[in-house]
Amino acid sequence: MKWKKDPFFDSIEHIHKSLELKPIIQLKNFIAKDPNSCIPISAVSKRGLEFDIPIKVARFLRQYPSVFEEFRGPEYNLPWFRLTPEASEIDREEKRIFEECKEDLKDRLKRFVLMSKDKVLPLKIIKGMEWYLGLPEGFLEDSKENLDESFRFVDLEDGLKGLAVDSEGEKILSMMQRNAMKNGVYFGGTMEGIEFPLFPSKGLRLRTKIESWLNEFQKLPYVSPYDDFSHLYPDSDIAEKRVVGFLHELLSLFVEHSAQRKKLLCLKKYFGLPQKVHKAFERHPHMFYLSFKNKTCTAILKEAYCGNSSIERHPLLEVRKKYIRLVKESDRILKNRRINNQFIKQEKSENDLDLGSEPEPESESDDITEHPGQFPSLQTPPLVDGIIFHEDFDDETFGRETTVELLSAL
Repeated sequence: MKWKKDPFFDSIEHIHKSLELKPIIQLKNFIAKDPNSCIPISAVSKRGLEFDIPIKVARFLRQYPSVFEEFRGPEYNLPWFRLTPEASEIDREEKRIFEECKEDLKDRLKRFVLMSKDKVLPLKIIKGMEWYLGLPEGFLEDSKENLDESFRFVDLEDGLKGLAVDSEGEKILSMMQRNAMKNGVYFGGTMEGIEFPLFPSKGLRLRTKIESWLNEFQKLPYVSPYDDFSHLYPDSDIAEKRVVGFLHELLSLFVEHSAQRKKLLCLKKYFGLPQKVHKAFERHPHMFYLSFKNKTCTAILKEAYCGNSSIERHPLLEVRKKYIRLVKESDRILKNRRINNQFIKQEKSENDLDLGSEPEPESESDDITEHPGQFPSLQTPPLVDGIIFHEDFDDETFGRETTVELLSAL
C-alpha cells in the first residue's frame, strides 16, 4: 500500500523532540546527582559517546542556556555548569512523579517482560528501552526499592544477565482486551475475536481487494501478546494479527506511544517476531503511522492521538512536555544574545572610528584676511587714521553711545 503523509502526526512536537530531549535529560540527571549540584566541564567532556552526543559536550551544553547555566569554577578557571532554576523545578517535579507512580512504572516493566517468549529479557534490552518505558536511571540497580518478589535476576547464555517475571496463576489482559471488556464485546475467553480500532488518515484510500481482506482480518481470533503463540502457523493471518496486537500493546506502554522503528526491530529475537515485522506498520496504515521526520523512521500508534483515546496516558508525558517547552526557550535566549553581540560590536566599531579620526589642526591665527576670496562678505574694511570702519557700520550695530565715542575720537 502506498504511504500517505499525514501532517497531523508529523507535527506532534513531543514525539519528534524526544530524540533531542534524551541526551539533555541524561546530562541534567548527571548534574543533579552531584552533591554540589554543579560539575566542571572536565567531568563530562570525554563522555559524549555515553550520552549519545555527536559534538563536543561543552558546545552541546551551551546550546541550551535555558537548562544549563555556565559559570567560572573555583579551581583552574574552568567552565562549570549547573541547572537553571527552571530546570531544577521541573527536575523536582519529575522525581516526585517517579515516586508517586512507582507502581505504574513497575507494572509497565512487568508487562514488557511478560510479552517475551520465555518471560525473561536481557538487562541490556531493558536498558535500551528505559527511555521509551519512562523508567528513571538506576531503576533496575535499586531492585529492593523498585521491584517486588515477582521479579528475579537470572543468568543467560553468553554471560548475559537477565530479568525474569513469575506470573503463575495471574491472568494478564492486554489494552485491547480491557477496552473490549468495557465495551461488552469480550468476555475473557481464549481465541475470541476482537477488532482493532481503525483511524484512517485523510485522503488515505484502500483498494477494494485490500479493504475486503482487512474486514476479514478484523473478524479473526485475537491472540494476546501475553499468551502462548507457539501453535500458530507463522505465515497465517492469525499470526499476523498476533504481531499487530503485540505492536499495539508495546506502543501503548511507551511514554510517547511511539518509537524509532529500528529500535523495535532489535526486539525480534526475544519476542518471537517475524523477520519482516516492519511490514506490519505498512500493511496496517489505519492503526500505525510511519513518520520520516528528523531523518529517521518513527512508528506512531494512531489510537493514542485520535478522538477520545482509551489508551492510558503515561504519567511522565506531561513532564517531558515541560522540558521541551523549556528547551525551546534556549532558541530565544541565543537569538537575543546574538542581537546584543551585534549591537555591542557595532557600537565598539563606531567608537573606534571616533577615537581613530584626527581632529583638524587649528591655525595659529584665524585671520580671515589670509583668505579674502573664501569669505567675500567678510572683506577687510578700510583703515582711516588707524580706525577700522565697516561698510555696514551703523548705530544699531554697536549702540548710540559707542557711535558717539568713536566719532569723538576722530
